[in-house]
Amino acid sequence: MAVVEMRKLTVIGLNSSRTPFLHELMHLGVVEINSQEGVINDEEWMPDIFRTSNSADVSRLEADIARVNTALEAIDKYDTTKKPLFRSRETMERSAFATHMDATKTDTEMNVDKAVLSYKNITDGQSEINRLRALIAGLKPWEKLDIPLEMNETEYAAVLLGATPAKTDTAKLIPAVLEAAPGAMVWEVCSDKQQKYYSAICLKEEKEQILEALRPFNFTVVSLAGQKGTPTEAIHHYETEIEVIQEEIAESEKALAALAPARQNIEYLYDSLMMRRDRAKVVGDMLSTETVFYFDGWLPAAAQPEVEALLHNYEFYYDIQEPQPDEEVPVLLHNNSLVTPFEAVTGMYSLPSRHDVDPTKFLAPFYFLFFGLMLSDAAYGIILATGCAILLKKYKLEGTTYRMIKMFMFCGISTFMWGALFGGWFGDFFTVAAKTFFHKDFAVKPIWFNPLEEPMKLLVVSLILGGIHIFVGMAIQAYIHIRDGHPLDAVFDIGLWYVLLIGIVLFGFGGSLGASLPAIGKVMAIVGAVGILVTGGRKKKGIFGKITGGLGSLYGITGYLSDVLSYSRLLALGLATGVVAQVFNTLGSLAGGGIAGSILLIVVFLFGTVFNIAINALGAFVHSCRLQYVEFFGRFYSGGGRPFAPFERKTKYIKILKEGNHNG
Repeated sequence: MAVVEMRKLTVIGLNSSRTPFLHELMHLGVVEINSQEGVINDEEWMPDIFRTSNSADVSRLEADIARVNTALEAIDKYDTTKKPLFRSRETMERSAFATHMDATKTDTEMNVDKAVLSYKNITDGQSEINRLRALIAGLKPWEKLDIPLEMNETEYAAVLLGATPAKTDTAKLIPAVLEAAPGAMVWEVCSDKQQKYYSAICLKEEKEQILEALRPFNFTVVSLAGQKGTPTEAIHHYETEIEVIQEEIAESEKALAALAPARQNIEYLYDSLMMRRDRAKVVGDMLSTETVFYFDGWLPAAAQPEVEALLHNYEFYYDIQEPQPDEEVPVLLHNNSLVTPFEAVTGMYSLPSRHDVDPTKFLAPFYFLFFGLMLSDAAYGIILATGCAILLKKYKLEGTTYRMIKMFMFCGISTFMWGALFGGWFGDFFTVAAKTFFHKDFAVKPIWFNPLEEPMKLLVVSLILGGIHIFVGMAIQAYIHIRDGHPLDAVFDIGLWYVLLIGIVLFGFGGSLGASLPAIGKVMAIVGAVGILVTGGRKKKGIFGKITGGLGSLYGITGYLSDVLSYSRLLALGLATGVVAQVFNTLGSLAGGGIAGSILLIVVFLFGTVFNIAINALGAFVHSCRLQYVEFFGRFYSGGGRPFAPFERKTKYIKILKEGNHNG
């Protein structure tokens, strides 16, 4: 079974043994621990039973994790060594990891402090530089002003600085000011595309009169308070400060780059803190008294022996039972190596619920076929499959990334197969190259047929595959009906549709296979339609309800028709790959032969190949998923399962092995 069978676990143990027990349980990594929030509501028990309050420990560990992560990000930013495309977790045995942490923890924590401090100096310095540059930008328009900035007034006079829109006429502004305050001095200091900048010196009692006179010119007062010296002197001072700060930043950057060799030990510390934080969180999910603790959770049935052995070793009370029929159970999938990569497709939609059939093993062959049919170029398939195989060989990928890359490797194989059947090798590149440079007619013949020459044939293939896909989905739903004790539902709701749909196909197209098939198909279609009409409303009340229910069920044939036609996208995308490739090949051949023509063809060919693979592989991925989610899952699948989340080492950089286990 692809959906792993689960067991409900209940444990009561001594608080004195809790810490070592949790280390061992995390090491097993097969038990999901439920939160006990709101579990105990009996007031009689509440005084003696409590949830362990360790939020302070969790908060402290999360702060430490954030600090170490900051150090790693800072070192990574200034580490000049080449970084891999995919990061793989390093494998290490449990005892070796513990020994290494004991030996390096103190030095590593000091390096974290150095990295965090250096990074803080860099960010603080950059913020200060931005502040100083903003001050310089504000002073630039006033560089010609020779009045000290701290002198904005004397005993009798006031200095007024401000700006107006660039369209302001200075020849009108100055007379307006002098008319309001004849003893004032006003002049234009500078102008740019947005504004004009003015300075005025006047008696204090004339300041309000000048401002009133400047109001029609949209004059805005500018304050440069808090700065010393003339604008030129202040700018020079700030620029000198910036140079000093930049030197300090450079020293901090060198310090971070020098910490690159210590990065691995800092990664170890990060994972160690993550595990400690997770254990602290789990303790907070448990119920406790002064002497014992309690938790419940889930484990796969296959893991029961090793969990029982651990509980026996600690002499804890425990109970393992099958879940109740209506109990929500976490979902864990287990498939063979050929099907597992396609769990990524199922996961993007939704995991199966407890009573669902895992659709992965059924969708896998169809996804394999559909993706390849949509991309359908043998050379593209070789590139895709080879590239993914290299990634899988070179990097120790895990989780969803591993499944996706392996799935695309399989899809590359499918693309190669369909491409060889259809004669697609970089589109018609070899034909174009032979014609352009050697003036020879050459073509790679398809093993089956060329879809660009016989598109209707590909349409028929697409619709046949679509029909099979839908029929498989219907068969799974029939199995579910029978499994749940409703065999008549399987006959009436699925079997009669088989009869009707097969009958329609035989009636319409069976003549090409045998003279008697159309007549057989006609009888099957009538029997199926009548059967659906009679049984479709069997669960409705009253004669009217049963009649309308039957008519509504029979009307569902339009849905089947539209679903089958949806598979015409296999034709559309299959043709698109070949057409786009031919367009690029034709463009590349426009310069003819010779050196220039060769260069153009190669450049256009390389660009077109990358573009075509990227665009049409994305289209094949999306539309293959769409056919699974809408046409296939809609027949039998509800989803909504909650993923199994075991209490395990959720490490980012180190994969800790069991003793003696060198395969992970």
